[in-house]
Amino acid sequence: VQLVESGGGLVQPGGSLRLSCAASGFTFSSYAMRWYRQSPGNEREWVATITSNGGLTNYADSVKDRFTISRDNAKKTVALQMNRLKPEDTAVYYCNARMWTDYWGQGTQVTVSS
Repeated sequence: VQLVESGGGLVQPGGSLRLSCAASGFTFSSYAMRWYRQSPGNEREWVATITSNGGLTNYADSVKDRFTISRDNAKKTVALQMNRLKPEDTAVYYCNARMWTDYWGQGTQVTVSS
């Protein structure tokens, strides 16, 4: 199993970023996918989930109505569109696949600052 995140960077408050996670090594279309984030001094927190066929999504209250999770099963990718970013969204963002264990990518840094 391999998960590779990309798309992070520095953005001003109110701006947007789109993260992407490329998956390989498992039957991507059979599993729900998740995004998590972790900021310095804090535990890793769940951000969003999308079901295996993309039909259902769920979000943490802190990102609801600002972030959108999506997936492309043909390309084996999952994305996180982040709009109206706030300084408190600054974190390393991780892609997650949960099977008999949790699999994680290496993370991508998102910094929201003026």
